[in-house]
Amino acid sequence: MFELAPLLVSALILGLLGGGHCLGMCGGLMGALTLAIPPEQRRRRLRLLLAYNLGRILSYASAGLLIGLAGWAVASSPAALALRVVAALLLIAMGLYLAGWWSGLTRIEALGRGLWRHIQPFASRLLPISSLPRALLLGALWGWLPCGLVYSTLLWAASQGDALDSALLMLAFGLGTWPVLLATGMAAERLTAVLRKRRVRMAGGLLVILFGLWTLPGPHQAWLMGHGSSHSSAPAGQHQH
Repeated sequence: MFELAPLLVSALILGLLGGGHCLGMCGGLMGALTLAIPPEQRRRRLRLLLAYNLGRILSYASAGLLIGLAGWAVASSPAALALRVVAALLLIAMGLYLAGWWSGLTRIEALGRGLWRHIQPFASRLLPISSLPRALLLGALWGWLPCGLVYSTLLWAASQGDALDSALLMLAFGLGTWPVLLATGMAAERLTAVLRKRRVRMAGGLLVILFGLWTLPGPHQAWLMGHGSSHSSAPAGQHQH
């Protein structure tokens, strides 16, 4: 579990920095919910927003579990290396997107449009959001909206080769997207403005790119992993001789 901690932090950061993209996907719905409930009913608005976002991140975790099973199936096969390379390249592409340097990542969204055509009619029937169960169910359905950022994170999560780890990473990613969407729904423009600043996005994008480079299989990983354990393994080796 301790080995997973840095990855969970990375997933949180990906979600937080990718919140600007989430605004483009869910911002309209957040705005509609904000306008539908009078300002004096802030508590009710907050409860509905929390229920909606809870449903959304649970759908991310479910997708992580499902694709994690596929990753687990190939974890001990030669395809595992290819999956890790693809995940690393997608992380680099995600960093370029977050920094505003390349938007090719959005083309991946076309992969899920067929599925979304079947889900969207059910989601539309839940509008307007008038109760907590409707908000939760709408969030669960909206979580399957085609999103290049989510798809890239899913493949990265699947490359871990463990279904539970993949689900936890997607859960952490979903939690990372909460601040921006909640701030938007509660009309907290200051936080949203900070996360949308170009310098913040560029710094976050560079961090994700570096993480993607680190994820790529290669001698740099062997050095990083072996460097810390070389001192502890030396006495054991001397003892054997």
